Amino acid sequence: IHHASTWVDCGVACEGRCKLSSRPSLCKRACGSCCAVWKCVAPGTYVNLDSCPCYANLTTRNQVPKCP
Repeated sequence: IHHASTWVDCGVACEGRCKLSSRPSLCKRACGSCCAVWKCVAPGTYVNLDSCPCYANLTTRNQVPKCP
């Protein structure tokens, strides 16, 4: 689990998070935005949203989770 106080290589972390995405470019862009702000990426390729505040709190205009 990554915490906000831990340094994270967003590119590597998002590459791993998005490797199974049906839309990897979109996934990496959203993940990168979230990682830049919160300095964390949820572990695994899906769910685990409570391990990083951005995944639980940041949504799109349609109230869909912004971070993959």
